[in-house]
Amino acid sequence: MSKPVFSSRTATMLAMLGMAVGTGNIWRFPRIAASNGGGSFLVAWVVFLLLWSIPLILVEFASGKSTRSGPVGAFTRLAGKGSSWMGAWVAFVSTAIMFYYSVVMGWTIRYLFGSVTGTVPTAACTDAAAGCVGPTQYWEAFIGSPWPIVTHALAMILAVSVVLRGVRGIERAARILIPSLLVLVVILTIRAVTLDGASAGLAFLFTPTWSDLANADIWLEALTQNAWDTGAGWGLITAYAVYLRKQEDTTLNAFMLGFGNNSVSLLAGIMVLCTVFAIMPNAASEIVGAGNEGLTFIWVPQLFGQMPGGSVFMILFFLALVFAAWSSLIAMIEMASRVLTDAGAPRQKAILTIGALGFVLGLPSAIWIEVFRNQDWVWGVGLMVSGLFFAIMVMKHGLEKFRTTLVNSSGSDITIGPWFNVVIKLVAVQAVVITVWWLWQAVDLEDLGGTLTPFSQFNVGTVLIQWAIALAAFIGLNRWLAARSGAD
Repeated sequence: MSKPVFSSRTATMLAMLGMAVGTGNIWRFPRIAASNGGGSFLVAWVVFLLLWSIPLILVEFASGKSTRSGPVGAFTRLAGKGSSWMGAWVAFVSTAIMFYYSVVMGWTIRYLFGSVTGTVPTAACTDAAAGCVGPTQYWEAFIGSPWPIVTHALAMILAVSVVLRGVRGIERAARILIPSLLVLVVILTIRAVTLDGASAGLAFLFTPTWSDLANADIWLEALTQNAWDTGAGWGLITAYAVYLRKQEDTTLNAFMLGFGNNSVSLLAGIMVLCTVFAIMPNAASEIVGAGNEGLTFIWVPQLFGQMPGGSVFMILFFLALVFAAWSSLIAMIEMASRVLTDAGAPRQKAILTIGALGFVLGLPSAIWIEVFRNQDWVWGVGLMVSGLFFAIMVMKHGLEKFRTTLVNSSGSDITIGPWFNVVIKLVAVQAVVITVWWLWQAVDLEDLGGTLTPFSQFNVGTVLIQWAIALAAFIGLNRWLAARSGAD
């Protein structure tokens, strides 16, 4: 019996875009771009699209297509049985993100419902003591209630129900979710740029201050954003590439995926920043500095509350967020399930197991926002290590051999030249630099004890302890992982 594959190139790209385009494009990119110089940030962001995202996308396309395995099997086959633990790390980091990402999707579902019913407050509360409820009080009451558990469960059910239908279910979901998401983002962007004062937002986003590019932090933030919003190095593309047709192009598709995903981010940046500069120019710095949750769930309702027809556009905004989160969560569950099926588990059992684990292990993040933020910090930085491991896998396989036989495979529309060999080494360097940089941000030289404690929302100790536990487990289980990865 032939293995299932995507039915067409269009289906492939829609599914891949569904994997890549998520809440990070819509709520994280505008905030990071605005906080790091606007136009200056865009320059560095495009550079790292070419130096980080697209090279890793090429690697993942080639790995999944050639091995027909998820991350563990791909690392075992391509880098040797001693490297299975690296593939397990890649798979686990994305799965750990899945545990709390479904909580995020649950938040978007709740706010979509609130937008439709008109219960989300759109005006700030100036006297909380008097019992008024503004966006801040509404958000805090929600995350402090049992409702995030319910919406987290609903998110997992919606995503698992798609993955259970196999590659055709993923295709059908992508054919609905991604075009709908793109239409919604375009509508919201058009509305934003037609607001009085929107030109200030466009000028800020597209006018670089060239001297700012001497600031290393802008470059490091741009690299981090590329890792977050393209899905490169997560192992998700590897899992989806299992379903590529034998003659499917991988090289041109990689560029299309990278630029297509970042185009959505750019539209989201225009949408949010034009709205901010048009509606609340005096509070622009406060809004973009509010963090992902604050920007989306506290400030966005206030912005739409002051916009003509804002209630309709707020519904469209949260509907777009639901679609973005849903399509990405589907990919995370598919990838985690792929690891189990590669190890010999029946597909349905694997998916239901991942769904149950996702719900149970996501409960702490649904109940306590501090746990959510901790996990986002720990495994968000862990993605940089995943990128490093993919680069090491290619180097262990042989840079030239990987490029000529796996990247430039049959069906590829363009040929990738020797520059790929150099850039993969650069990816490894970038991964080390960005990991060290992020960890250094969490060091408090005046309180090294507090910096190293494992029980903290945001410090070095909590990262190193959790990483050490995971790495020790995977390295210790390497032989077992290799034997059950489906590799010969």
